[in-house]
Amino acid sequence: MMIATQVLDTVTGSPASRIGVELDYFITGHGWRQVGRGVSDDQGRVRDFGEPAAAGIYRLMFDIASYSEEAFFPSIAITFEITDPAEHYPVTLLLSRFGYTVYRGS
Repeated sequence: MMIATQVLDTVTGSPASRIGVELDYFITGHGWRQVGRGVSDDQGRVRDFGEPAAAGIYRLMFDIASYSEEAFFPSIAITFEITDPAEHYPVTLLLSRFGYTVYRGS
């Protein structure tokens, strides 16, 4: 399994670089545990978190304040479930100043 992400700034029409992203895994009865971390590159991508191949519930935590001090959402958490660890999971975040959209790419 590979979880990857890309952040695009819809205001500027360009990739959002230098955003800190944390990958967490949910353990029932224990809560969230960090399993990976990265910083978006010049294309707004974190290509690999080095996470283990396991089904379960994951969360990407985006440090938007590190990208824009004017952001209404200084931190964005995206929670999703992986049922097939053999698949690829690219998660794209589209940013604007007062909102965001997220989707799973192909």
